[in-house]
Amino acid sequence: MLQELRVAQAGVQILFGFLLSIAFTDKYASVGGYVRVTHLATIMCAAIAVAFLTAPAAWHRVLFRQGRREDIVNSGNTFALIGLGFLAAAMTGTVLLLAEVVVGGWPAVVVGALAFLVFAGLWFALPFASRSAEGADERESA
Repeated sequence: MLQELRVAQAGVQILFGFLLSIAFTDKYASVGGYVRVTHLATIMCAAIAVAFLTAPAAWHRVLFRQGRREDIVNSGNTFALIGLGFLAAAMTGTVLLLAEVVVGGWPAVVVGALAFLVFAGLWFALPFASRSAEGADERESA
């Protein structure tokens, strides 16, 4: 699990750095409240994603050789799923911010919504649907 999280951790940390730097650009001083609130919410989602995606490594270090492997794995899985949810929100917010600069208005909101649907579908809906279908198949064959 820790190997899987390394990819997400690096990506969200890089995204977090870029999001932080935006506030220090000249153009940022002239953006409206909607963009500022979206930017702050996106930064918060990225920061929370970092916290949850790095939590399994911290738990592993703190509980190492304590006979709590099952707790570490179960908690790590929960943290990873929550972290991916916040990463999806941060990515959606980033796409929305970029779309706001490029096309603005409702088209930007539509682009952001499409990004959300892609992340939610690929990262959550399809895997959970597959898991449910496999569980149903196992129950039918029993």
